[in-house]
Amino acid sequence: MTNSTITPDALKKAMKEALVETLTEQRELFAGVMAEALEDFALTEAIKEGQQTEIVSRTDIFETLNR
Repeated sequence: MTNSTITPDALKKAMKEALVETLTEQRELFAGVMAEALEDFALTEAIKEGQQTEIVSRTDIFETLNR
């Protein structure tokens, strides 16, 4: 078995080409992954914000929702 070496520049170029090809051919998959990431980020931010507010009882929450 022979070992072949690839230069860092050649590896970088190959990786870029593979990424571009994947993104163009798997557009829906990429959009789904990005949507999930954005949802996770938004949820994390909402949790952080919620930790800074006062605690509200469960009863108060359901009363508000049922209006």
